[in-house]
Amino acid sequence: MKQLVEKLVAMEREISEERGTFALFALFLREDALDKWDLVASAPWLEEDKKKSLAYLSDRLRSHLTDEELLSFSRIVLIDQDNPFLEAVQRAVSSEHRDVEVKDSNFFGLEISHAYIITSKRQQVLDTQSL
Repeated sequence: MKQLVEKLVAMEREISEERGTFALFALFLREDALDKWDLVASAPWLEEDKKKSLAYLSDRLRSHLTDEELLSFSRIVLIDQDNPFLEAVQRAVSSEHRDVEVKDSNFFGLEISHAYIITSKRQQVLDTQSL
């Protein structure tokens, strides 16, 4: 798992440089997910066209990961900037371009057995940096 997370940290950093900063980029293993991870992402630029954003992230995953690593994913989830789940994660973890491991947590009612938070930055920080 460590190697997979390292690849995702590198991928997230590349995408941030190309497209813009993420408010959230993380792997979540839901309690009911049967060992399949969700890639959860949030950024203003992802909301412009969600279908294209999903395709873009999917293509980036395929270019960075092996077929075996891809099989460990359940789905890609895009979170809107005004979603209370995003704020709950950002209050709990602050991180940028690294992996913070979290176990047995509850984020806004969603039971998470394991997570790797690669980037979690509050919107105020993002807005200030772009000035």
